[in-house]
Amino acid sequence: MRVLVTGAAGFIGARTVSMLLEQGHDVVGVDNINGYYDIRLKVHRLEGLARKAGAEPAVLAALAPGLSTVRECTGPAYFEAERLVFHRLDIEDKGALKLLFRQHRFEAVLNLAARAGVRYSMLDPDVYMTTNAMGTLNIMDAMREVGCTKMVLASTSSLYAGQPMPFHEDLPVNTPISPYAASKKAAEMLAYSYHYLYGLDVTVVRYFTVFGPAGRPDMSIFRFIKWIDEGTPLELFGDGSQSRDFTYVDDIARGTIAAMKPLGYEVVNLGGGNEPITIAEVIAFIEQSLGKKAVIDRKPFHRADIMETSADITKAARLLAWTPMIKPHDGFQRTVQWYERNRDWVRAVTL
Repeated sequence: MRVLVTGAAGFIGARTVSMLLEQGHDVVGVDNINGYYDIRLKVHRLEGLARKAGAEPAVLAALAPGLSTVRECTGPAYFEAERLVFHRLDIEDKGALKLLFRQHRFEAVLNLAARAGVRYSMLDPDVYMTTNAMGTLNIMDAMREVGCTKMVLASTSSLYAGQPMPFHEDLPVNTPISPYAASKKAAEMLAYSYHYLYGLDVTVVRYFTVFGPAGRPDMSIFRFIKWIDEGTPLELFGDGSQSRDFTYVDDIARGTIAAMKPLGYEVVNLGGGNEPITIAEVIAFIEQSLGKKAVIDRKPFHRADIMETSADITKAARLLAWTPMIKPHDGFQRTVQWYERNRDWVRAVTL
């Protein structure tokens, strides 16, 4: 298949592109490479994808600007390898998207581009709506124009705030408690309307606390590892008893690709499987792995955070034949090992 992946330089997007290439698909990846977090991580992921796709040495050289010393990486505007084409493109740019769809005959779209982060969405809610909702609308308009009918839309477990656990897809998620969650709810509803009106086949995948190597530096696992290793005070919101259904990024990418099958319109949880782990447990595991103690800087529990998440993944098993394969503690260890291999340049990454 020829697949469009938006957010291709992102944490989940890059791993998904990598798996698509391994499975023999042709991939067009787009990303605006915004500065929400340190761009060096995005360049690092793109270099790995270009290498996997068999890019020419000149392309690889341009994608490896010396990550340990370069203070600002701008990222590539375009590169091409055997089965991978990358464009620096913003899904808010409707005209550029429509041109892209006319240039390529996509058989499926994996819309993983998003503004993420519950707390930051309270500081800049406008960009969450323009990217997560309007960007999704732009993609579906472009799909409708050229006759591309399959989209997988990345959504979030944050929608389940206040609902009984384990969270299942039929719960009424009508009380989002952050602009981030509200923007994802808007995207889901727009997708349903385009399914109803124009026959788009849309599978919404709600992710549960994704983590793994080369993850986002605004998320707890990346921060905890870096802070504990460096002896920097670790910011802990609440007492550490809050828990999450941690899901390793490889499992998330595998489930996202499985969701490309025709289903009509479905919402599917991709999570660890009702096995939440407390934040205090995560910190203790990282301390043991690094052989260092955390210096805790305790802060009040954040109003927009959920105390606990737990996924019912029965539907994913039934519709997608998907269950997570990587246990959280194995994933934590792999993430620590990636950090240790890349410590020289990750040390300079801004949190």
